Amino acid sequence: MPRHCFTLQVRPDRLDDYKAAHADVWPEMLAALSRRGWRDYSLYLRGDGLLVGVVEADDLQASIDGMQDEPVNARWQAAMTPFFEPLPGAAADTSLVLLERVFHLA
Repeated sequence: MPRHCFTLQVRPDRLDDYKAAHADVWPEMLAALSRRGWRDYSLYLRGDGLLVGVVEADDLQASIDGMQDEPVNARWQAAMTPFFEPLPGAAADTSLVLLERVFHLA
């Protein structure tokens, strides 16, 4: 399954709040992500707010698009928006900056 890596920028003054929000992700959000093809999904946060996400998905864009049809996603994105630096898209999940993989040791 293809692995994708992306970045976002969390506001440095909201790091603790962001981490606390992810300590207990809503069960219905987790179910929606799984239903829409998100697998082996991890987030990594650097002290300056750089957020790096890694996720496996057959078709990441289809998985992102599918989440737009999940009612819980709109609520989650609204709750997460204040944690991020200004986003180029409507919400964090539509503002991902994808990174190109240049090496992989299997």
